[in-house]
Amino acid sequence: MSVVERVVSEPETRMVLEGVEWETYVALSDQRRGSVPRMTYDNGVLEMMSPNREHESIGRLVGRLIETYSEVKNIEIISVGSVTVKRSDLSKAFEADESYYVSNAERLLSKKDLDFSIDPPPDLVVDVEMTSSAINTLQLFAAMGVPEVWRHDGHHLQMFELVDGSYLQIRSSFQLPGLTTVQVDELLSQRNTVGETKLIQNFRMSISS
Repeated sequence: MSVVERVVSEPETRMVLEGVEWETYVALSDQRRGSVPRMTYDNGVLEMMSPNREHESIGRLVGRLIETYSEVKNIEIISVGSVTVKRSDLSKAFEADESYYVSNAERLLSKKDLDFSIDPPPDLVVDVEMTSSAINTLQLFAAMGVPEVWRHDGHHLQMFELVDGSYLQIRSSFQLPGLTTVQVDELLSQRNTVGETKLIQNFRMSISS
């Protein structure tokens, strides 16, 4: 196992290890206190990312928008946050900024523990990537069958739908029908000038009318 890259930047700190056995990744993941650093694993490559305040703020605010929209539109969801989604058979694992069951919410409502060898991955994953990851996370999400991915680069949101094993960029969510990238970008562009509570209140009013 070797350290091949260390990237330090204002929004995120990333460390990449190569030649990491699956069992080593699992042990490192289990030994953490909390969910930081967030770990992404892909066939022997382990990336550990520690987000700063801006990264966390964007991810959490996008999550609040999702939760508010689902409440107003009466769409049932299950929030699973940064749950570790891992598949030993694929030698892949990830921890999103936010993740949700939507289409599968009713199916998984009574489950206390998730086993991703038999349970589906989250239907909607929020991935804030303000600095380039050493792992192609869209390919990883596709291999693990994540139906919809929202990616934010610190400036704009992109939505992707999984179609025939690869992602197509979309302008409006299919897990949360009617919610668009334009709406989310408009709200997030105000995050440094308007308080979070006010933002959510304004968003609620805009989708309730």
